Amino acid sequence: MKRMDLNCDVGEVPEALADGSQEAILRQVTSANIACGGHAGDEHMMRVTIEQAQRCGAAIGAHPGYEDRANFGRIALKLSSEEVAATVYGQILALAEVADHCGARIGHVKPHGALYNQAARDRRIARAIAEGVARWRRGVTLVGLAGSVMLEEFRAAGFAVAAEGFADRKYEANGSLRARKFRDALLRHPAEAAAQAVRIAREGSVVAANGAVISLKVETICIHGDTPGAPQIAATVRQALEGAGITVQALRG
Repeated sequence: MKRMDLNCDVGEVPEALADGSQEAILRQVTSANIACGGHAGDEHMMRVTIEQAQRCGAAIGAHPGYEDRANFGRIALKLSSEEVAATVYGQILALAEVADHCGARIGHVKPHGALYNQAARDRRIARAIAEGVARWRRGVTLVGLAGSVMLEEFRAAGFAVAAEGFADRKYEANGSLRARKFRDALLRHPAEAAAQAVRIAREGSVVAANGAVISLKVETICIHGDTPGAPQIAATVRQALEGAGITVQALRG
């Protein structure tokens, strides 16, 4: 029987905490990537998100990004390797301190936004991320784009890795994610996202923006918590995966 982790980037949108939509998402996914105060989040949001994840049974992970709240960490910054490592380490440490108070354990780390996309094609950035995580702890799983050099660098640094696919994002023919400047970069309809998730999980492939079929071998599938309609997308994706005979379970870091 095939198994798949279903993860979501959370702890990023204060309104989602207040209106219950974030917890609704967490009831559907198996892993939570929690913003660590860089691109989004603060101590209060981290604590509430961890508590919600604990109630929902979702595994807890860190989601560090560029410290650029104005652009939600989605604009590439020109940082040295040491600066990247330092910000990754500092953000994970901030989340770890909150997690300790909540009696929770961080089992995985997934970079956010532009930092993630840069690391997928830039070995220097990927190595710097791994160095930042290593300063905190090595016994975690690093999550990265399936088929990218970031996974190679994470493995070379001695980490367990999890290759990631995306339910709610369109791909380019080279396996990268379609830039958000394009109107079709996001898959906003729950059924469309669910169909892509099932294809990734069952067939190990996805259809790119130009119609090309890309092979993807993944262990985890992402839904973005800030995508419009994310709770319904998460519920539909989860139902579709299980309906296709996929066992949905968390990564073990």
